[in-house]
Amino acid sequence: MIHPFKTFQTFGLAAGLLFSAAPAAVLLPAAPAVAQQRQNITLEDLWVKGTFAARSVQGFNWMRDGRYYSALDKGEVVQHDVTTGQATQTLVSSQQLRPAGAEQPISVDGYEFNADEQKMLFSTATEPIYRRSTRANYFVYDRAAQKLLPLSSGGKQSYATFSPDGRRVAFMRQNNMYVVDLQTMQETPITTDGQINKLIHGGGDWVYEEEFEVSRAFKWSPDSKQLAYISFDESRVPEYNLQEWGPLYPKDYRYKYPKAGEPNSIVTVSVYDVEGKRTTKMDIGSETDQYIPRLMWTQTPGLLSIQRTNRLQNKLELLHGNTATGKTDVVWTDTDKAYVDVTDDLRYLKNGKQFVVTSERDGYRHIYLFDMKGKLVQQLTKGAWEVSEFVGVDEAKGQAYYLSAEASPLQRHLYRVDLKGKNKTRLGEAGNGTDVVNMSPDFRYYLNYHSAADEPQTVSLRNGQDGKLVKVLEDNAKLKQRMQEYGFVPQETFSFKTSEGVTLNGCTIKPATMEAGKKYPVLTFLYGGPGSQKVLDKWNSVDYYTWFQMLAQQGYVVAIVDNRGTGGRGAEFKKCTYAQMGKLETIDQGEAVKYLGAQPWADKGRIGIFGWSYGGYLAALAMTKNADLYKAGISVAPVTNWRYYDTIYSERYLKTPQDNAAGYDDNSPVQFANLLKGKYLLVHGTGDDNVHFQNSVAFTDALVKANKDFEQLYYPNRNHGIYGGNTRLHLFRQMTNFLLQNL
Repeated sequence: MIHPFKTFQTFGLAAGLLFSAAPAAVLLPAAPAVAQQRQNITLEDLWVKGTFAARSVQGFNWMRDGRYYSALDKGEVVQHDVTTGQATQTLVSSQQLRPAGAEQPISVDGYEFNADEQKMLFSTATEPIYRRSTRANYFVYDRAAQKLLPLSSGGKQSYATFSPDGRRVAFMRQNNMYVVDLQTMQETPITTDGQINKLIHGGGDWVYEEEFEVSRAFKWSPDSKQLAYISFDESRVPEYNLQEWGPLYPKDYRYKYPKAGEPNSIVTVSVYDVEGKRTTKMDIGSETDQYIPRLMWTQTPGLLSIQRTNRLQNKLELLHGNTATGKTDVVWTDTDKAYVDVTDDLRYLKNGKQFVVTSERDGYRHIYLFDMKGKLVQQLTKGAWEVSEFVGVDEAKGQAYYLSAEASPLQRHLYRVDLKGKNKTRLGEAGNGTDVVNMSPDFRYYLNYHSAADEPQTVSLRNGQDGKLVKVLEDNAKLKQRMQEYGFVPQETFSFKTSEGVTLNGCTIKPATMEAGKKYPVLTFLYGGPGSQKVLDKWNSVDYYTWFQMLAQQGYVVAIVDNRGTGGRGAEFKKCTYAQMGKLETIDQGEAVKYLGAQPWADKGRIGIFGWSYGGYLAALAMTKNADLYKAGISVAPVTNWRYYDTIYSERYLKTPQDNAAGYDDNSPVQFANLLKGKYLLVHGTGDDNVHFQNSVAFTDALVKANKDFEQLYYPNRNHGIYGGNTRLHLFRQMTNFLLQNL
């Protein structure tokens, strides 16, 4: 999935910028007078001082008895009482995390307990690789013996994970799988033939990690006797070459990246028997051009759960496999005329007889209960609204918890329903906004992160049965006061009907004071990709929301409209862009501009557009196909031809280029470069491992051939997120100046 906040260690921290080597002053017009004195928002507030960064609760882990949770506090693990939020004891002090012979304790990046909470895994010196993958030095801490030991001396490890009984730890290193016996600290290799850019055991390849969110590709069995893992044979996947700029001769970084229509990794599933030290290969079918996006264990010993989808991703199958023989059976199938989303919603009940899963088979994502043979027992939720997240099942009480958009497509709230599909209850306080929850394992309590469009998050502990408040852990009161001091203005939500009869949702951020009869320039912002949503009653990130507040202080109206193809409104609205990405989205954004331009406060001759990633792609299309509607536009890290993007994402929404060439070519901005009229800024990081710099090179070439004037910024060695050091400050200064000069 293309997204602007992406981690790529190799190219993420290098210095050096082109086109604007010296810091430039932000060209700001005089701020209009307001009724109350306010402070002006600056880019330094966003990118240097962190003036508007919301506080949260970090390092939170539920303890197994449900009465306590633990959290990191100044490098120590501290236990807190759930009912009061007060610290009750320090579980591990910083001095206890000092390795033998070391002068200083380790700097803790993360930690986890084993099942009985007597042992802990600590990670330190963590190196991000891609978006979700990391390598780190892991240490094992025995609480009873108060002893800290390195997990391995053979180099940094990835995805270290306790076995459920706490006797072993499995991890991946250099594409091979290992198990460490914690009684003897003996390390046993499970595989030995892993090789960089050829064969991976136990960790996702680039495209699985990016699109299926698979980094750790192994799972311990509930009885700790077996370890299931996926292997990725990348040998036939074409390599992509990134160059790291800086030395006299740039360095090459080559990695496997399957572009649309190209070969994928061939995957296999194996199960390793820890005591017998033997491996069984599971039968996942004779077809090799397929995906295995999820692997988990059922509640039945020796029964593995494997999810399989075809390359076009319009058929998802659930396989149950006997790990003694490797034999598998398809027990459940979900199909769609467009595509079936892969989720983490599958749950096997402890009774060993049923599983719960979500599906869009009735037009909206809902929760279903099946028996182990795939026979429907009960549809638990139903209606013209989306289940956005399945939280889990409290089997003791026979209740399922989930987040949904039932109250409004723009909101998310926590609900509970019984396993007969009855007695649905909304938990928490009535009102608007969006809730994100972290439920305790026993469902007695949950951590609630509540926010609204103009309200930073409040983190609270709540009762899992009635949703009543136990304690507020973070209210962000200082940030709310700071927002008042800086004169933040509320978002205004609206909806309108297009000429095609489609209702679209949007919101605006306007200057605090608007003179009657005065026309204001409008900047439209979008992402617009399949299933995404930007128009939400939710506190947005500092990156965009606060910048929009700054622009409003300078006399701009910022408008956001979610086009067809976005989420929260059912499968038909989301999937209508299938096989023709960019077409309906561009039409809808054009309709939005016409609607906004007709407002009495809008200067329809001064409308601009800004987008990043998929939004950068749509901004490029808008500036060409809808050239007469926009005075200026900014595309950051855009896809300009879906043939350049990866297999899983591109083919999910467009089929393969071999099957749907027109879907790839008819809405590529490269094809419409000759239509550009307005002022245009194109931005990309040369170290973008996700949306390759190649995309902007191709569009640049097309614009030059069409003899079009435009501006360009490229950031050496920066990834898809374009950050590190002063990078974001520099980028947003350039974008601000561009808008002030051209819009």
